[in-house]
Amino acid sequence: MAIEETVGGLSPALAFAFVGALGVGSQWLAWRLRLPAIVLMLAAGLIAGPVTGIFIPSRDIGPIVGPLISLAVAVILFEGGLTLDLHKLGDARAGVRRLVVIGAPLGWLLSTLALRFGAGLSWEASTVFGGILIVTGPTVIAPMLRHARLGRRPAALLQWEAIVNDALGALAAVLAFEFVLVFHSGVKFGAAASELAIGIGFATVLGFAAGYGTARAFGRGRVPEYMKVPVLFAILLLTFALADAVLHESGLLAVTVMGLVIANADLASYEELRRFKEHASVLLVSGVFILLAASLDPASLDLLTWRAVVFVALVVLIARPFTVLISLIGTGLPFREKLLISLTGPRGVVLVAVAGLFGERLAGLGIEDGALLGPLAFALVTATVVLHGFSLAPFARFLGLAGADVPGVLLVGGSRFTTGLAEALKSAKVPVLVTDPNHGRLYRARAAGVPTFYGDILGEAAEQSVEHLHYETLIAASDNDAYNTLVATDLAPEFGRAKVWQIARAKEGKARHALPTQLGGRSFGSGRTHSEFEALMTEGWVFRVTRLTEEFGYEDWREKRPGAILLGRLSEKGEFSFVREDKLPKFAPGMRLISLLPPGTVIEDATSSNGDGKGRH
Repeated sequence: MAIEETVGGLSPALAFAFVGALGVGSQWLAWRLRLPAIVLMLAAGLIAGPVTGIFIPSRDIGPIVGPLISLAVAVILFEGGLTLDLHKLGDARAGVRRLVVIGAPLGWLLSTLALRFGAGLSWEASTVFGGILIVTGPTVIAPMLRHARLGRRPAALLQWEAIVNDALGALAAVLAFEFVLVFHSGVKFGAAASELAIGIGFATVLGFAAGYGTARAFGRGRVPEYMKVPVLFAILLLTFALADAVLHESGLLAVTVMGLVIANADLASYEELRRFKEHASVLLVSGVFILLAASLDPASLDLLTWRAVVFVALVVLIARPFTVLISLIGTGLPFREKLLISLTGPRGVVLVAVAGLFGERLAGLGIEDGALLGPLAFALVTATVVLHGFSLAPFARFLGLAGADVPGVLLVGGSRFTTGLAEALKSAKVPVLVTDPNHGRLYRARAAGVPTFYGDILGEAAEQSVEHLHYETLIAASDNDAYNTLVATDLAPEFGRAKVWQIARAKEGKARHALPTQLGGRSFGSGRTHSEFEALMTEGWVFRVTRLTEEFGYEDWREKRPGAILLGRLSEKGEFSFVREDKLPKFAPGMRLISLLPPGTVIEDATSSNGDGKGRH
């Protein structure tokens, strides 16, 4: 059967496939090139749409583009709400409260002034658009935080502010528009205020009821496991649509409240729900940004003048920093964290979508500069996405608020083996942390000067104290096989399964004790168990790090150390991975081999050391 074609463009089916391929492809390419994903998505949409004309959403998909973006934003905000667990706020609680209670109204005021005197808009358009500028965009914050590997507290502050203020910004715009409506259309103030109060109240109550009812139903087993995600989606979309029908843009508030309630309901199935929603959010963020950039009308940019540059500069360099620094006075946060947050305020799709909507409404009331809201919003989104996309990671590293350039290794289980491996990695300038719920098992690591964490790595204390972003590789190597499997399985989605390793289980080679591939981590050490490694360490085996050179390759290393057990390698950038001696990777000069040497081994070359390459034997 022939493919149905749309005159002058793509068929709807091909258009949706094209959006998915561009969005996900941009995210994958950004991961490979270590670039900000949001910038590549924006560039891909611009090239596909305004530049080449291959894909024009209004032509190829039709009038459902607007509702699709609205529903996608609702799901993204709900997924963000699911991350707002009050128990995990910790020492970021005061800062978040200030950014919402003080930062939102102060940001509204300063943004309004920037629009009035910078962009030259009327007071009516400035007030409405200024309310929208409260938002900082969870659609862009999440990919940026993932790329920058930001510290826990500043990341929490930026994420909470973005999600909560996104809903508040839309409502602020509604509030300002209602006042403009009163003065320009003869609508009575009491009627407008009543409509606003009813809409906000209804959205809040509906969101709370939907979240509470869903959590109760899931917690009491009223919904089978295989239907939890579909039921959640159906309730989410219904909640958004009902709230939006009463007061436009209040649906964002309803779904945010719904997500917040579920996040704090302590559901046993919460992690499964959150991870699925994260996957959906990645797909939707990709699609929304492609649609956003591809929908840009180049003619609308002709409305912008030099004052648009002044407006962007005022928002980025004055309004945002002043708002944050004033809001965070008295919170006790270090100045470097305040500085980072104050200079990080990317805007996203909610800003463009809501600005375009209210721009049309203002123009309909006879306020001519309402037509400028859409182009100004896109200019601000583009500027902040590019600026923060490229600057956030290096700026955070400069301030010491991001993960180290060298990816670290997290070792679970205190023992002779993990202490020895941690010492070797530490001497090679690789960040390490040894954790164990038994305080006594950490004494060797502490005595060796290795950083330790006493507690369960899966517990809430670890979430507050351990900066996971500093560690790229997880090694579960305690003496408890079941605990190792649990840790590796639970943390695999966070670290990536390729970076999660587990010491061999005692009976894993027997069919009766074999586990599915979805459980546990990747095995290392040629099948040696915890007790076998401990026996070697007790006999006097020692870790050694050896750097390979052009003159001293792997064959030379193996010839001089016939009894050595090769465990892993470090790339030139310090990335650690275990290796299998029966399936060796390609070794290049500059790599370092990590091995266990038997007692009494004599090292005759100067390339072997405890990690510094200076011949310490």
